[in-house]
Amino acid sequence: MEQVHEPDIDRLLRQLDLFAHGSFSVEDLPGGLTNRNLKVTNDIGRYVVRISSENSGQLSINRDVEFENSKAAADAGVGAPVLDYRPDLGVLVVGFLEATTCTPQDLRDETRLRAIAQACQRLHQGPRFVNSFNMFELQPFYLSIVKAQGYRLPDRYQEFAGHMDQIQGALSVASTETVPCNNDLLAGNCLEGREKFWLIDYEYSGNNDPCFELGNLWSEATLDLDHLEILIDAYFGYPDPQKIAQARLQGLMSKYGWTLWASIQQGAAAIDFDFWGWGMEKYERALSEFTSADFPKLLDLAGGKNPRK
Repeated sequence: MEQVHEPDIDRLLRQLDLFAHGSFSVEDLPGGLTNRNLKVTNDIGRYVVRISSENSGQLSINRDVEFENSKAAADAGVGAPVLDYRPDLGVLVVGFLEATTCTPQDLRDETRLRAIAQACQRLHQGPRFVNSFNMFELQPFYLSIVKAQGYRLPDRYQEFAGHMDQIQGALSVASTETVPCNNDLLAGNCLEGREKFWLIDYEYSGNNDPCFELGNLWSEATLDLDHLEILIDAYFGYPDPQKIAQARLQGLMSKYGWTLWASIQQGAAAIDFDFWGWGMEKYERALSEFTSADFPKLLDLAGGKNPRK
């Protein structure tokens, strides 16, 4: 990481009590697709300063909610300690964790994957979050933003609205009590420490079905079905076929919904990143699953029925 020497950043940090006096060094942290993340070091310690983007509202990010849920995640023992929050500056400060950022390849290791499932359990058993998250509600919101702003929409995207309704119907039959979820567990949001795994970034956090957490993690890391079975086994205690089907459908919904997130970012974000290509990779995988012969069987399994032949 290269040190950052920008007058605007220095002036911003000087407005925070932690950095108002004395010297500090600043480095850019890679990987953020929504915000700018800085590692700031002074003679007291090391910190992560997150500077939020200006299009948070279009992405349905509530910074006050993120702050409260980040504190709850820290109380659960899986999130970084929250040290300062300045909504007037668009800044959140958390402690820097001595840990290694995971890659999708890391999650193909069964031991790591089981440990991450256990970290999810700790989060889910911790303090309730102050809000709820539901991809079946977020996806229509994103779609309304895409249409209103004239952002690009993938071909045939709206043809699968009925499939989304079918998924929601199947999952509602076997409704599950919601738990505090991160809802955005990319591999890069899983950090491997010396003694445990940490889960970071609570922009999209909210109380949700735990199968969304597991299915989204599985989907984001493009893991195979064997790895999803490991996640379900590690979390629930056995590889329940119904839970596996529910997590697969939740993973499909995450791909379908986050595709629109990418469309919004492609149209609005100032970050130099191929959001459209990122989103289309998800959409193409979703399209394959929507049109697969396995789709009706998954609906049956998720809803507690015998799968149709």
